[in-house]
Amino acid sequence: MTRVADLLVDLLRAEGVRSVFGVAGDSLNAVTDSLRPRDDIRWVHMRHEEAAAFAAGAVAQLTGRLGACAGSCGPGNLHLINGLYDAHRSRAPVLAIAAQVPSPEIGSEYFQETHPEEVFRECSHFRGVVSSPEMLEPVTREAIRVAKAEHGVAVVVLPGDIAERSVVPGPAPRSPPTLAPPSADPAPSGPELDRLVELLNGARKVTILAGGGCRDARDEVLALAARLRAPIVHTLRAKEFLEHDNPYDVGMTGLIGFSSGYHAMGDADLLVLLGTDFPYRQFYPATVRKVQVDRDARHLGRRTPVDLGVVADVGSTVRAALPRLTPKADSGHLTQSMAHYGQSRRALDELAVGETGSVPLHPQFVARVLDELAPDDAIFTCDVGLPTVWAARYLRLGGRRRLVGSFWHGSMANALPQAIGAQRAFPDRRVISLSGDGGLSMLLGELLTLRQVDLPVKIVVFDNRSLGFVQLEQKSAGFLESGVDLVNPNFAELASSAGLLGLRAERPEEVRPMLGEMLAHPGPALLDAVVARQEIVMPPTIEPSMVKGFGLWLIKAILSGRGDEIVDLAKVNLFR
Repeated sequence: MTRVADLLVDLLRAEGVRSVFGVAGDSLNAVTDSLRPRDDIRWVHMRHEEAAAFAAGAVAQLTGRLGACAGSCGPGNLHLINGLYDAHRSRAPVLAIAAQVPSPEIGSEYFQETHPEEVFRECSHFRGVVSSPEMLEPVTREAIRVAKAEHGVAVVVLPGDIAERSVVPGPAPRSPPTLAPPSADPAPSGPELDRLVELLNGARKVTILAGGGCRDARDEVLALAARLRAPIVHTLRAKEFLEHDNPYDVGMTGLIGFSSGYHAMGDADLLVLLGTDFPYRQFYPATVRKVQVDRDARHLGRRTPVDLGVVADVGSTVRAALPRLTPKADSGHLTQSMAHYGQSRRALDELAVGETGSVPLHPQFVARVLDELAPDDAIFTCDVGLPTVWAARYLRLGGRRRLVGSFWHGSMANALPQAIGAQRAFPDRRVISLSGDGGLSMLLGELLTLRQVDLPVKIVVFDNRSLGFVQLEQKSAGFLESGVDLVNPNFAELASSAGLLGLRAERPEEVRPMLGEMLAHPGPALLDAVVARQEIVMPPTIEPSMVKGFGLWLIKAILSGRGDEIVDLAKVNLFR
């Protein structure tokens, strides 16, 4: 006979799960006991369940395999919810084990009783309750199937007493640990393709906005750009597979982009949206015609009106259209967009400098040096806010480099737990967390996890003593700053007390040697980079409602002696 918990672990292992992230609790005792003696699948003890869900989501995003996390009954599994939201919105297949109170007590308002099947409804595709030992296998198999097929979260609710009972297992699992492709028509229908070709051939200036749905269609997107002489604007999710070695790339748009991407879209007479649900409506040009290709029909026209919406795979659609497209002889739009991109790129790079003895550090300089020193197969994670800005603008992701963040859910404190998941999945690669001081502080206990489970994650803390992006938003809207100041410890000393290598850089000449030392260290390490408190990050266009707040801020900055820097940054973000 086999315990229910043993069968659960066997099912997970058969699906390629190598780590189950969580915090132990009495209702999870049977599960953690089943994991304890095994080498082929390990329990990873975190300090907070939210971090466990972030870690599982990172594993799924980076490997394509099912990620797994667990929480004990009541408060334990409730703590999973934020990380599960992030995984679900990132389309990461994750199975969450939500332990439950003893089965005879369910419905009696028992101590710590909640109803996970209801709590997780909005952030999962499937929630199954195991109400008897015999139900464990069918419920878990269905959860795994749905998580993989729908590319999202599935929850198995397992009472602690049932996990300890015996069960007769069915046949050994045979399903491979791979993801099912998303369900959608692989290629457009005849009339849709005809109309798409007509619009592409009829446009004089075409710009492509490419998103995460182009992951497996890089060659096709570049071939389309070559045929149409079209600049490519990429979203943040598309950065790692479209930006590098791309002669048509003109950067990003949006709140963390810069002007070349924004204007390449606005100057076109046809904007082609490929595999993207880019959410910021104010950055779409209002008068430009648009076509959109996406596997998910719900995305078509959701953010901006489109003249043609095609429910299809990006790669298949482009391959079908290319032979019918007339090569464009006029490269004026592409040439102008590329020149604008070069100007914007140079201006941003000019901000990423550090003169010996100057303080405070510019965070752009820290990010640029990190990019230079990190190995070609590094995996980066970044906290929401300013660390995401520096990652988007200064990390080069060509080759095997990867970038993971909370790009859809937008949660704080994601970078360190996602780095833990990444390091568990890829023990031989450098995993580097670009952490904000606010984000690191929120799940600070995971520093202890690094030492406890012996993971050599490297952390760069952008220590500006504030919630920097919140401060930016308040200023841009004309509000007085409220609740953004942080009284920070010396993070290097704090890391050292936890058993990590702790370093602290306050001057530019310290950055390169300390980053080098951190990256070479065999164990976990942290660099506390004390950076400028106020570093201006302006979107590539400013709405009228934003002018008052930015104007007051600019005046204060100029009076404080930062006028040259303001002018340089304004050129990057505002002007063509």
